[in-house]
Amino acid sequence: MNKQVHFIDWGLVDYQDAWDRQEEIFTRTVAVKNDNRINGTSHPTPNHLIFTEHPHVYTLGKSGHEEYLLLDEIGLKEKNATFYKINRGGDITYHGPGQIVGYPILDLDNFFTDIHLYLRTLEEAIIRTCGEYGIQAGRYEGYTGVWLDADNDKARKICALGVRASRWVTMHGFAFNVNADLNYFGNIIPCGIDDKDVTSLERELGRKLDMDEVKSKLKGHIADLFQMELL
Repeated sequence: MNKQVHFIDWGLVDYQDAWDRQEEIFTRTVAVKNDNRINGTSHPTPNHLIFTEHPHVYTLGKSGHEEYLLLDEIGLKEKNATFYKINRGGDITYHGPGQIVGYPILDLDNFFTDIHLYLRTLEEAIIRTCGEYGIQAGRYEGYTGVWLDADNDKARKICALGVRASRWVTMHGFAFNVNADLNYFGNIIPCGIDDKDVTSLERELGRKLDMDEVKSKLKGHIADLFQMELL
């Protein structure tokens, strides 16, 4: 029987607002688990899959290096961008319009308790979505995320991942470049990797894509791989 997951598309949402909303759902979910553990109850934990887009923003993971942001406060204002230090894994990345940002807030006790498998499964959903557009994507040994031509010097990243988990409840997630303005990646050393390119579906296909169409395909692959019933 597939696990029920609440799907929400927030549309274009300010990063801080989205982070606050994530934290609220995450905290509620962990509280249910703690109550079950302490009081011996067996309340089902909720699961959420959230899609959103953000205005131009750079986020730095807890193990990241602030020097990988190549803009000062004046430069950020000129680019109409913001900057946040956040509590996910990974280094610095960019979010902006034309990028599908996914926030699965899942109790992995309902699926599988393996963070590496969790990350690989999210990557696989992106890989399969790229495949629907005739793009052969894959993994780059030693790095997270989804890459094109990872086996040669043309390697370029199309999706970044960075997650947090506590008591097997996840938050944060992935950023999949669909029609994103790739010029913004020039203001950082993305994920601390200074010798690899970043790409998007638009760049690879030479045309803008229908965001709702890509979201629908991606949502279907995530549901299949995690054996979810999306509500």
